[in-house]
Amino acid sequence: MTQQILDRAAGYERRFNALFEQYFATVIAGLNAPSFSRFTPECIQLLRELSLRGGKRMRVVLLHEAARLVTADPVAGLDAAALSIELLQTHGLVHDDLIDDSSTRRGGPSTYYAYRERFPRHPQTALGLTVLAGDLALALSLRVLLEAKVPVGVRQAMVAVQTRAATDTFMGQIIDLERDFTTAPEEGILHCVADYKSARYSILAPLQLGLLAAGEQPALFDQELRDYARLVGICGQMRDDYLDLYGDAATLGKPIGTDLRDGRHSYTVQALLAAADPAERRTVEAVLGDPSCTPDALATVRAIGERRGVPDTMQAEMHRYAQQAVAVAASWRPRWRDEAVTFFEQVPWWIVGRTS
Repeated sequence: MTQQILDRAAGYERRFNALFEQYFATVIAGLNAPSFSRFTPECIQLLRELSLRGGKRMRVVLLHEAARLVTADPVAGLDAAALSIELLQTHGLVHDDLIDDSSTRRGGPSTYYAYRERFPRHPQTALGLTVLAGDLALALSLRVLLEAKVPVGVRQAMVAVQTRAATDTFMGQIIDLERDFTTAPEEGILHCVADYKSARYSILAPLQLGLLAAGEQPALFDQELRDYARLVGICGQMRDDYLDLYGDAATLGKPIGTDLRDGRHSYTVQALLAAADPAERRTVEAVLGDPSCTPDALATVRAIGERRGVPDTMQAEMHRYAQQAVAVAASWRPRWRDEAVTFFEQVPWWIVGRTS
């Protein structure tokens, strides 16, 4: 991305992080929790810790740049929308880590493992509180929009966007689990999972919310917004899957090889199985779904992929979908502001080049 865009993104990130800090400083009072409850403030504190360990706040950046497609003037409602987006993300992370039995997230303990440590002799309590923490983050993400100081019609439209995004994400989680019970899922299934599980809440919803806040009607451009989000989402999921095998654990803030150990038919796993010869395929299949997969076994699988050109193949596919997303964004130029269109043209390239 250009330095000008990077500076704008850094500004959004700094401002939002301060806003998020302020939000969590006041949220417990707004909940009107019973005075005797210790678990409620502990739950809020765990959500706060996870939320504030966020990365570059790309969803927030997308939201603000979507509004800039329409106007460079300040836009009411963006703060509430940004909080909603990131609270929905927090909900997803809490439940993802529970589903995947992940011990770390964003360089710290997952909410699930924090509760397991807090209640080592009561595993069902730890499980239940983790589910409820994620549910609370979802409820807060909608509540913050219902309290947004914007016209009623805009507020209702924003809540509708986030409700649809959450619903689609839940379906994405379901078909993500279902995918791993499908023998050799075809590319279309992988794309569908990426669209529902990630693209619709991470790309499409911020676009729609930013346009709504700026006074635009995103429904008029629904298909092209969905096309862009889907293509960028595929790029992002491919990159995530690639980094899960070929990334650096310290940079990612979580262990690598998770997809293999969990038996997940990710883009990388499918590429490995397709490229391997029969003996190599047996080696990969022996590791796939083995939670005790050793670092040496993981290195063997990585070497098979490198020998068969899997990293290069995946990079080429990521670039192909990125180019398609850029073409969709470029088509917005006659309608919307040039500098914001340029940002959306550069997003796919940023995604395929990221290391965390």
